[in-house]
Amino acid sequence: MQCTAYSGKTIAQAADCLVVGVFEARVLGTEARAVDRAARGRLKGLLQRGDFSGRAGESLLLSDLPGLRTSRLLLVGLGTTQGYHRRNWRKALGTAVAALARTRITSAVMAIERPSDKDLDAYVLARSAAEACGSALYRINDLKTGKRPPAPRLARIKFGPFETGALADARRGLGDGIAISDSATLLRNVANLPGNICTPRYLAAQAAQLARSYRAVRSRALNEAQIRRLKMGCLLAVTRGSAEPPRFIILEYRGGRRGAAPLVLVGKGVTFDSGGISIKDANAMDEMKFDMCGAATVLAAFDLAARLKLRLNLVGLIPTCENMPGGRAIKPGDIVTSADGQTVEILNTDAEGRLILCDALHYARRYKPAAVIDMATLTGACVVALGAHHTGVMGNDDALAQELVACGRRADDRAWQLPLTEEYGEQLRTNFADVANVAGRDGGAITAAAFLGRFTKGMAWAHLDIAGTAWYSGNNKSATGRPLALLGDFLIRRARG
Repeated sequence: MQCTAYSGKTIAQAADCLVVGVFEARVLGTEARAVDRAARGRLKGLLQRGDFSGRAGESLLLSDLPGLRTSRLLLVGLGTTQGYHRRNWRKALGTAVAALARTRITSAVMAIERPSDKDLDAYVLARSAAEACGSALYRINDLKTGKRPPAPRLARIKFGPFETGALADARRGLGDGIAISDSATLLRNVANLPGNICTPRYLAAQAAQLARSYRAVRSRALNEAQIRRLKMGCLLAVTRGSAEPPRFIILEYRGGRRGAAPLVLVGKGVTFDSGGISIKDANAMDEMKFDMCGAATVLAAFDLAARLKLRLNLVGLIPTCENMPGGRAIKPGDIVTSADGQTVEILNTDAEGRLILCDALHYARRYKPAAVIDMATLTGACVVALGAHHTGVMGNDDALAQELVACGRRADDRAWQLPLTEEYGEQLRTNFADVANVAGRDGGAITAAAFLGRFTKGMAWAHLDIAGTAWYSGNNKSATGRPLALLGDFLIRRARG
């Protein structure tokens, strides 16, 4: 997808189609009013006849209106003027792209009314618009054998109008937004694959492919014997029930100053989670192929950093395995030893993500990181707390946690900070080991983070629980691409100051 920014009059822009917004109650947006004047009142006449309501999610394609350089005009509903905000704006962009993708239109001018938002300067507006349109063009990488529908022909989009002085910022935003969209496609494609294809070895191969694609990226994957030498007893405990061998993937991106402390990104890579001996309900267990979305996010973040040549140093750590029942699988009541020497009593084998992450977090120490961020589809409790709308953020550094929340707000990839005080850690006490891996239902998302926090002392660390935001369920089952937009904003801002 090629994206450009324009200034000046919208009606003077040349393309196959012009897209403008219409509010409910027959209210034309700013650019729609200019189109109506050029078309000698045709839009107002259409609205007065009741041919288009302006409700959010609606669209109407018109042809051959006078006064325009485009042969077609697409009207997109914006909802009420009082309720128009960034969410409706992104919905309007998605509606427009979906409508255009069903036609043979190859180029469009997007002049949809921009919402009022103090964070929405020209750069953020353009980046969000490009990322939203790219997301709307995504097609699931299914394995169906029938004839595939033709790919959308839409290839060029102009966004505007921008003030002349803001064009440079808008163009930079479009470039970053396209990169985020392209990297999110990598994330979604990997996450959507079934567990019999996307295995730990497959993830390791994807990391190796990144290293072959970008000179600034290095990759290596430790096998089971090498993991054992690192004394990663918690990771090895989780993988025991599976015939698939685990991997511990290490990625490095060197784009910053030599010797500068890196940011370490850790991603949970359970390529299928049956729950182990504490087996899950059969209902929707197929969705447990998405339990490696944290790992896919780390891969996508490295792809993004390399695409944009970000001036920072990154390390990616991906502990990856399956969690399966079997004769060798860990059992409730078993005690294992983590890489940092702490003993862990396994009270629930379905609380496996925190086990593989704790060994990875300990490994992060050797890099003396500027900050550590882990991403994991960790707890159903986070879904109960925040639904599918916000990613849960917790950590031992409030400034880092709030920085991530602010990044999510700018990127329309929202997150919410949950408390992580010492009381939650006390719930993990057990008579038989240094710590238990679960602490009951109350505050489950936070006690999971408290478990991880035991392995991050001395490091600035934040945990992103993406269990509710990483994929869609039901008829629209697919990876969402989150939290890459949030993480992309964080990395870009850290790299460019």
